[in-house]
Amino acid sequence: MRREKKIAFLASFLTIFLTQSVFRANAQDLHFSQWFNSPLTTNPANTGFIPDADYRFGANFRDQWSAIMAVPYRTMSIWGDAQVFRNRIDNGWLGLGGVILRDDAGSGTLTSTQVYGSIAYHQMVGYASLITAGFNVGLVNKRINTTNLKFPDQFDGKFFNTQLPTSVVIDQPSDSYFDMQVGLNYAYFPNNRTYMNAGFSVQHVNQARESFFSTDPAGYNSRISPRYIGFVNGSFKASDQVIVNPMGYYTNMAGASEAVFGMNAQYDLQDNGDQQVIGGLYFRVGDAIIPMIGFVYKNIRLTFTYDVTTSSLGHYDGGFGAWEFSLISQGDYSEYNGNKRQSLCPTFKQ
Repeated sequence: MRREKKIAFLASFLTIFLTQSVFRANAQDLHFSQWFNSPLTTNPANTGFIPDADYRFGANFRDQWSAIMAVPYRTMSIWGDAQVFRNRIDNGWLGLGGVILRDDAGSGTLTSTQVYGSIAYHQMVGYASLITAGFNVGLVNKRINTTNLKFPDQFDGKFFNTQLPTSVVIDQPSDSYFDMQVGLNYAYFPNNRTYMNAGFSVQHVNQARESFFSTDPAGYNSRISPRYIGFVNGSFKASDQVIVNPMGYYTNMAGASEAVFGMNAQYDLQDNGDQQVIGGLYFRVGDAIIPMIGFVYKNIRLTFTYDVTTSSLGHYDGGFGAWEFSLISQGDYSEYNGNKRQSLCPTFKQ
């Protein structure tokens, strides 16, 4: 019974937290633990930044807090990008892509739909470096279902009583606005066994207004704060059958931050990379341990992660924070016969 009371209390707390946070432009953005498998949401300069292919398509899905919420938070995306004009730009190319994001925050209380188109320019510098700049623009819609909301002034000391009047008046339950992000990337690949990459991006550059109220209270700013993202990763061919990939990620928005670091390794089950197994381990500082498993079959890669909660929230969710999967399919243009102008990362392919 004591555990049930704790869960009920936490659910009430999360409801209040969600209710308040959706009215603030400083609320945190959507995110994936597998940020490296969601390249266009991590940095628009990743558009067309495909070391071992010419084009790719992907899907991501995240299910969070299912252990403590009747309806968990779910985030999903589909995306794709491609290299274009490779035969028209000297030692460079353009990347074109797009992504659709959808997020449902518990019982459909807050729903977010985002659609972005992105473009990036990639330029080789010498024989071992690549510099990339990109940006994306998109339309964001956020919608709130007010019938499922409970407000602090409806708490009678024991329960939330929706029959009690509330002073909160939401005059526009749907809000839409344009959004923009910019980013830079740099890659260094001195030989076919070593690859290093770093990137930096700024999201919400235009600082659009996000609010479910037609006017802001005095002294309150509903403009979205910029979100800063930086990452580094590497790929090193340790042997003919093993490639290791260490990486790190950091983001900060309105004083709230997230840091994730770790690595994964690919093991070739054949001699040409058509079948691989993937294993990895990541850490979200102060929050979770994230093991990963995956499999590659020809041009399709499927990976699965599970967030094991290590923060104080673990007392309520039993350590079962979130699970997530990523599916990516990529390929080469037939006009190049599988031959690329440059080799950008270690590979098992001959």
